[in-house]
Amino acid sequence: MTAMTGKVVAITGASRGIGAAAVRAFAAAGARVALLSRDEAAISALAAEVGGLALACDVASADGVAAALARVEADLGPLDVLINNAGVIEPIARLAEADPDAFGRAIDINLKGVFNGMRAALPGMIARHSGTIITVSSGAAHNPLEGWGAYCSAKAGAAMLTRVAHVEAGPAGVRIMGLSPGTVATEMQVKIKASGINPVSRLDPSAHIPADWPARALLWMCSPDADAFRGQEIALRDEAIRRRVGLIA
Repeated sequence: MTAMTGKVVAITGASRGIGAAAVRAFAAAGARVALLSRDEAAISALAAEVGGLALACDVASADGVAAALARVEADLGPLDVLINNAGVIEPIARLAEADPDAFGRAIDINLKGVFNGMRAALPGMIARHSGTIITVSSGAAHNPLEGWGAYCSAKAGAAMLTRVAHVEAGPAGVRIMGLSPGTVATEMQVKIKASGINPVSRLDPSAHIPADWPARALLWMCSPDADAFRGQEIALRDEAIRRRVGLIA
């Protein structure tokens, strides 16, 4: 925990769910946290609660992300960690019925948003030969699910983008990894259940892990103990990983 003291951490999608839980975890570990989200009111309230810099930002905008991370470095110092967490499940629709604009918006957020964060953060990290970038992935990146064409495709692309980033920036000392958290008890699961499409919507709520579990995993991934997983996607469904993070005995 003390290893994060004074570290500058930017978290996208910080207004709720995994992002908000990660903000709390990193702030408790002593990091200087920047909260990025389109929901300015929510991140402002959270920043007032735990400390941190709240910045309204749409990850789908490359210029917006670049400006936000420039502001982070101007106010807090060089960026040590970027958590690419922002994501949306909509549209939940079969491909033959999906709205093209909604499909494109999902790609803009879930895939291009990850690229926009990397594009803004990597030059400085490569120059400093340090830094960590973590992409919050999903089992949907590797398993096709009915009605989730946009989400599955974007997450698959983001997983590969993360591997490419490791190939390009890993030799310079930048730590790049992905985290597949499994199903998490967040607002997204409420939308999934309401859709009634595919087996995930029919899961009992007790099957979902709490949002603080992936948050704690993200914190652990910034430690030297996770160095062996550079360039890989860590699955929180793996009991060995859960033990290593300290989530289960």
